Amino acid sequence: MKRASNLHMMKWFTVAAILLSLPAAAQIRVSGRVYDISKYRPLEAVSVMTTSGSGTVSDSLGNFSIIARETDSIWFSYLNKPTPKYPIKSIANTSNFEISLHVNPTELKEVKIMPRNYRIDSIQNREDYAKAFNFQRPGIGSSLNLAPGGGVGLDIDEFIRMFQFQRNKRMRAFQDRLLQEEEDRYIDNRFNRALVIKLTQLRGGALDNFMKIYRPPIEFVATSTDYEFQDYIKKCFSHYQRYQNLRNEIEGK
Repeated sequence: MKRASNLHMMKWFTVAAILLSLPAAAQIRVSGRVYDISKYRPLEAVSVMTTSGSGTVSDSLGNFSIIARETDSIWFSYLNKPTPKYPIKSIANTSNFEISLHVNPTELKEVKIMPRNYRIDSIQNREDYAKAFNFQRPGIGSSLNLAPGGGVGLDIDEFIRMFQFQRNKRMRAFQDRLLQEEEDRYIDNRFNRALVIKLTQLRGGALDNFMKIYRPPIEFVATSTDYEFQDYIKKCFSHYQRYQNLRNEIEGK
């Protein structure tokens, strides 16, 4: 019994030694640009993924950059239309991998929206309402101060303010409302109609319903990457389509 156990351990150590001796798959950065079928117009918000699970999206100029394993393949997806997979080893120039997708220019309806600059608006809002943002409810600690002789004195004004309950309550409520409005503007800045239209092609009432139903919480908006955020919108759109199809079947349309 003991001999069998020793043989099993030796076999395990042999396998482990072989695995450790194998060279790890090298990581390669693949960079390039994505175009439409004309090979002249760059495509924004194209999902770029590897078979090992990495992902990113192309920027407004069609540029992308992603880390992949040497044994990986890379593929692209736009408007839920995936491309074939391209093995990394078959890419001649990984620092300039250009690809054109079968997307006609007519499918790319340009949306020109000049959104307000969220950061500038937020800074200006903080300056305009600095008193409310910086408001702290007075406590007994803030009403005490050191007297000139080194003793503890009493700040009468602060002490009186401590008892102005209604004023403090109103200021606190106003501060909460300003903070909520700031969070809402931040969500609107990322979860904007132009981006949703680009990724879903929704318009009119359907777009309004989608924006309302799938509005993300502030925690996700504040912590997600661009790739995660756009992937969230695409998955929500797939869910929305399934729901609409089921609804049409029930209504007999």
